Amino acid sequence: MERYILAFLLSLAISYLVTPLVRWVALRCGVVDKPGERSAHTEPKPHLGGIAIFLAFTAAVLWAVGAGTPAMQGLLLGGTLIMVVGLVDDLFGLSPRLKLLGQVAAAMVLVLFGVQVEFLTNPFGGLIWLGWWSIPFTLLWVVAVTNVMNLIDGLDGLAAGIASIAALTLLVVAVQDKQAVTILLTVALTGATLGFLPHNFNPAKIFMGDTGSLFLGYALAAVSVQGTLKSATAIALVVPILALGLPIFDTFFAIVRRLLNGQPISQADRGHLHHRLLALGLSQRQTVLVMYLVSAWLGLSAIIITHFAAWTGLLFSGGALLLVVLGARRYGVLGPGPGKVFRFHNHKQINQ
Repeated sequence: MERYILAFLLSLAISYLVTPLVRWVALRCGVVDKPGERSAHTEPKPHLGGIAIFLAFTAAVLWAVGAGTPAMQGLLLGGTLIMVVGLVDDLFGLSPRLKLLGQVAAAMVLVLFGVQVEFLTNPFGGLIWLGWWSIPFTLLWVVAVTNVMNLIDGLDGLAAGIASIAALTLLVVAVQDKQAVTILLTVALTGATLGFLPHNFNPAKIFMGDTGSLFLGYALAAVSVQGTLKSATAIALVVPILALGLPIFDTFFAIVRRLLNGQPISQADRGHLHHRLLALGLSQRQTVLVMYLVSAWLGLSAIIITHFAAWTGLLFSGGALLLVVLGARRYGVLGPGPGKVFRFHNHKQINQ
């Protein structure tokens, strides 16, 4: 227990203390995010805060776990690679293709070091061994989660807070399953995000940038593969999906919305959940807090279903997903068309 607490405190302290230093360097070097058409902020903000998150997590993992196993070597090397991809994108800008190639390369590092989803549990009993399919499945999972965390990073404190909630959810499940290494990884990740959050919550002093959002998505995906997805329970796959439910479903609804509207999937819009909540008149803080509550509810659902029998857990998770879909329809996350005008709390109109 003492080791877990110290790993958390070490990660928390490094993230909290290093973030102002990163902010100072970013300001001195002119590395700032300027407001754009889709930006929620109205003045330039320094970014690269993800460097502090990365350093905090890596230092805590090296101290608490070490790099003596292939799995840890793969996690640390892959995490470093995805952080560099995000850093280059923040500093110079990368094309979507190069950015995706970097994400696939980082995910492939995990596979090469043996961190992969080798089987899925069958609700009818037994295991479904993936064989060579484990490689594309793992790559798809890691790249998908990396991207959904990147896409949810739209408001002050949103990505960091949701990552904290997801990490805490995975932590509780790891404690229940007595997975010591996964517990250390999740406490290190939780400390890194919570240490950064005071500097990033509205009004943010610094953004994490793609350096942070890509790394957080990658780390959460890798930790879930290392932990919950190795559990031989019927709802093993459902747990990380619910833990990361808000960014996953928000991205899924964005894809559906754009297909229904005849838009390219890659085309950015202002139809994400946080845009809709702002359109209802909520402030940035209120919107983020509402999304924290939704994420916490999904995380709690993930924890609860681990105590159910297979079919009961699947029915419970199905009910949770149904509520998410109904909520998405209620607040227009699945629509409307591109001609709609949204009104925001600052009375600014943005034409879609």
